[in-house]
Amino acid sequence: MLDFELLRAFVAVADYGGFHRAAERLNLTQSTISQQIKRLEAETRRPLFRRTTRSVALTDEGEMLLGDARRLLQLEEAARERLSAPRLSGTVRLGVVEEVAGGSLPPALGRFAALHPRVKLEVQIGVSAELIEQLGAGRLDLVFAKRPLGTSKGRLVWREPLVWAAAETFDLVPGVSLPLALYRERSVSRDAALSALRDSELAWEIVYTSPSLTGVRAAAVAGLAITPLPLSAITSGLRVLGAVEGLPPLPDLEFAIYEKARPDKAAVALAAALLALAQGPMRPTI
Repeated sequence: MLDFELLRAFVAVADYGGFHRAAERLNLTQSTISQQIKRLEAETRRPLFRRTTRSVALTDEGEMLLGDARRLLQLEEAARERLSAPRLSGTVRLGVVEEVAGGSLPPALGRFAALHPRVKLEVQIGVSAELIEQLGAGRLDLVFAKRPLGTSKGRLVWREPLVWAAAETFDLVPGVSLPLALYRERSVSRDAALSALRDSELAWEIVYTSPSLTGVRAAAVAGLAITPLPLSAITSGLRVLGAVEGLPPLPDLEFAIYEKARPDKAAVALAAALLALAQGPMRPTI
């Protein structure tokens, strides 16, 4: 039987490249870490590290153990979470914008559902203004959306640039109105784009509208128009336009979580889970 504390010390030494840094990370003394590694090597009957006066490196046996150690620690953490999680029940109605729903949201919700199997999740995809309105009307319990410009409501999760996007083959023609692809309904990115253009001297026209991110992005990829997108939503076939092309700058987008006035315990737990996960794997790489 392998002791999880010994495995935790082993992984820390491997990850941080030495006993001193591993001890700092685990809030232990260096001698304690050294003793734990010696105990683990005695239990496995294998040398796990090659030690010199300047460095610590895994042996071949240590390399083989490292992957198994990580998986065992992950299983232990998951078991602890399931056992310590409060026993919640009920239904949480969650509204999310497509930019969030198309990323790491499904795995995040899957993890929450595993911890709280008695909580039923109902997820609705939409645009920010519509979702926030439904939250205010009591038709949703929780909303993960873009924060309207100039407001500070909701709990900020992350901030990222809003950029002009166009097909890689798209050319701006001087003297010709700028073709735009925008959300059909009022949205944060639509409002930001139109406000920026009204303050510029550019001629423009809306040539394509869609109720979804997928739709406006498809129009841009096809070369029909340019569209404002979060930087994390730029995909293959698109390029970012900017001051070089004479386009006005756009403000950053803020993504926030909104809760109803008196959320129940299940909604509070989901909001906390999304806030925690969004700071890590759920947050877009930009």
